[in-house]
Amino acid sequence: MAAAIQPARLISRRAHLVPGKLHVTELFFEVPKNYANPEAGTLKLFGRSVTKYDRPIVPPSPSEAAKSERRPYLVYLEGGPGFGNREPQESALTRYALERGYQLLFLDYRGTGLSTPLNAEALAREGGPQAQADYLKLFRADTIVRDSEAVRMCLTADFPEEKKKWSIFGQSFGGFVSLTYLSKYPQGLREVFLTGGLAPVRRVAEDVYRATYRKVVERNQAYYNKFPEDVETVHELVKHISSCGGLPLPAGGKLTVDRLLSLGLSFGSHGGLDGVHAVILKLAADLDQFGFFTRAALVGFEQQLPLDTNPIYAILHEAIYCYKKGISSSWAAYRVGKEIHEFSWLGGKLSFSGMMSAKAPLYFSGEMIYPSYFDSYPQLVWMKEAANILADYDGWDDLYDEQQLLRNEVPVYAASFVDDMYVDFELARETANLVKGIKVFETNSMYHNAVRARSEEVIGQLFRMRDDTID
Repeated sequence: MAAAIQPARLISRRAHLVPGKLHVTELFFEVPKNYANPEAGTLKLFGRSVTKYDRPIVPPSPSEAAKSERRPYLVYLEGGPGFGNREPQESALTRYALERGYQLLFLDYRGTGLSTPLNAEALAREGGPQAQADYLKLFRADTIVRDSEAVRMCLTADFPEEKKKWSIFGQSFGGFVSLTYLSKYPQGLREVFLTGGLAPVRRVAEDVYRATYRKVVERNQAYYNKFPEDVETVHELVKHISSCGGLPLPAGGKLTVDRLLSLGLSFGSHGGLDGVHAVILKLAADLDQFGFFTRAALVGFEQQLPLDTNPIYAILHEAIYCYKKGISSSWAAYRVGKEIHEFSWLGGKLSFSGMMSAKAPLYFSGEMIYPSYFDSYPQLVWMKEAANILADYDGWDDLYDEQQLLRNEVPVYAASFVDDMYVDFELARETANLVKGIKVFETNSMYHNAVRARSEEVIGQLFRMRDDTID
């Protein structure tokens, strides 16, 4: 069990109404920058608490109002790593949670959203590359869980004992965080919901990427089967970009071959194939009509993978698979990928004339971060040295306690997707077998972002597993 921590300090609370009968309270908290060294300073966390707004015929008494404000919490843990939350009215979970009597909390992880942000400018204040790397080590799931537990203790301080625990709902990386929470502070949890978030608890980054590259190959095949004309189109775009030595982008940085082929990240989502085709079509139309890419096309491209505004996703992505001491990532996605024939372009092995004559498709990459990104994204350029230090680092704290998971007593309800391109289904099954009492809904009719694209089906199924009895 993890060491005890102190409650977060509530700095401010502001409430307002949002159309749709939502009562939203904006909350700022203060937590230690480093829980192992509380004197090292503090960070701010931001969250939005949401309840259903009721306007009763007879105003409630003070005691009734107080009871209403103490509804049990359900906390949404976003995917990523490195992304903040959307507005509550944009989340499908809001309606489901409020209908069941929860108050919902959207808490931005440290370094994301409106919590103390992580960017090149802020990171530079920490000092040189080693100091920056040491600071970045404080943004993984183990610290996110400490932040969450500190906030729970703060918000439920005056709750009756039976309501002090809270429920959590983890999407994707949020599920990884949830498993760390189950390992470290199960006493704070009432129940756990996971969608596409059964982390590969026992697997290193190389294992993960060998599995996910296979699924990326399948999704590339699906893409080119749907849009066979893009085989030649992608080659033409790559030839143009290469002949120019890369192209400047409106927000800075460069459009390189690696960045163009990173569009495959979207292949694992509902509608992802069509979204990538739309970007390719726009770039190709520009090239055909003007001989260059217009600003509109380049801005649209930049928005596909916003690593400049969400740098944690790049700089700590492989670190989420370093689950204990003695493990380093060492740019695993790059090392594994360049040995796979379909991704040989990673090693600079493109032969345009030969590949074009054979009409061999160029394969897009998936959820992989490559060292070259730290040369082509303006914010990441300033973090490159720190990123290399982290890639070699092997002193990570444990993320999971397998023995605690094996004796788990907290109800866990998970949705796992057979065709998940980001969290491999077979590795997810391995993890499910480690969590005592877990109930898993497995399907091959949904993709990783089903919580948004098919929310009624996936969220409904999770709550049915919670509410129904299986004899």
